[in-house]
Amino acid sequence: MAKTGDPARAATGPALSTLDFALDRGSPVPLYHQLAQQLEAAIEQGVLAPGNLLGNEVDLSVRLGLSRPTVRQAIQSLVDKGLLVRRRGVGTQVVHSKVRRPLELSSLYDDLEAAGQDPTTQVVRNETVPAPADVATALGLAEGGEVVLLERLRRTHGQPVALLCNYLPSDLLGLDSARLEATGLYRMMRSAGITLHSARQTVGARAATAAEAARLDEKEGAALLTMQRTAYDDTGRAVEYGTHVYRASRYSFDFQLLVRP
Repeated sequence: MAKTGDPARAATGPALSTLDFALDRGSPVPLYHQLAQQLEAAIEQGVLAPGNLLGNEVDLSVRLGLSRPTVRQAIQSLVDKGLLVRRRGVGTQVVHSKVRRPLELSSLYDDLEAAGQDPTTQVVRNETVPAPADVATALGLAEGGEVVLLERLRRTHGQPVALLCNYLPSDLLGLDSARLEATGLYRMMRSAGITLHSARQTVGARAATAAEAARLDEKEGAALLTMQRTAYDDTGRAVEYGTHVYRASRYSFDFQLLVRP
């Protein structure tokens, strides 16, 4: 039984047995929330990896000295976040950690790879099209001029996380689909000698369309994060305009805010 403020060791599986849960029964923070926070931290830190089993609620409640409804509520909160999944005949299993990305000029592929998120890419479209008005304005081109349109589906640990739509000047660089599926767009730009300098970016949110929901394994109307970005090279030329959508259940942006002197 876990005592107030004492760590309770769970030994349901090899990964979970290495964790010490400090449950403070005198805290105003509900016990289910304390347990959920500590489980989420273990998933984010990679202590609990995708595929690890948590065991059943009865076993966990006995080992942690908690009621079964408390354990159930903690697990359900992480199931709702997409971090855990209940599988019939298997038990409660870690799926993946939520992607938290710093809000800076960087490649999603590079960020996911650095975070150990095992990114993969499916190129949906890679073709030359006439520039729509908003794209032409962003890239400083004549409306109807040629641009390259890229549409890609990005996954982490095999689960869809983002739909990426990018427009680039047609004369910027060659974009081979096979290479785009093996690496990131910004990495290809750097290899071509393009130095990214700055970007203007807008972050928002909206409901998923039926087509987006189907690709992202969400329900129609589910919350999506949106991002529009125009990136510039070190000469001031606009080299990329992107409109991306991300699963809010799997993705968030991190901001660092500074006090203006």
